[in-house]
Amino acid sequence: MKAIVGLGNPGNKYAGTRHNVGFAVIDMLAAGPGVGRFQERFQAEIAEAGSGEGKLLLVKPQTFMNLSGLTVRQLLDFYKLPPEELLVVCDDFNLPLGKLRFRRSGTHGGHNGLRNIQDHLGSTDYARLRLGVGLPADAPAVDHVLGRFRPVELPVIREAVETAVQAAVLWAEKGIDACMNRYNG
Repeated sequence: MKAIVGLGNPGNKYAGTRHNVGFAVIDMLAAGPGVGRFQERFQAEIAEAGSGEGKLLLVKPQTFMNLSGLTVRQLLDFYKLPPEELLVVCDDFNLPLGKLRFRRSGTHGGHNGLRNIQDHLGSTDYARLRLGVGLPADAPAVDHVLGRFRPVELPVIREAVETAVQAAVLWAEKGIDACMNRYNG
């Protein structure tokens, strides 16, 4: 069993914002064949795909970005999953718009959602997939990530989310090394 956690903020106010690209990836994965409906557990919306040892949990924490670690900790504890079976999908404004980057482990890099996960797990040894949402121009970083994409950016981010969905499936099937080799070029 593996878990893919997409980071974002709950509620219509945040739908479509740069900070919610993790939710967009989970929603697209959940729209695929053989995926159950979202259910509320561990302060998150969770959908299950597959069965038995091949089960994949698709998770959208509803705790708000900066408290995502609470959901992740509860999820891993309940399912007795090691952090190596976890992929966290999030935004990154230090990457160009639409760029994907996989990491096997590492620091939070200033991302508050990853920071909180790191705090709750006591470890940085979990995979993450960062999606570039572009650098803030003149606005503070917080306004940038909580803002919506400009119309000219929408095709780029839609394609990036679609690619991230394919990449997440590859992670579930082949692991982090295959993803880093294929998508970090």
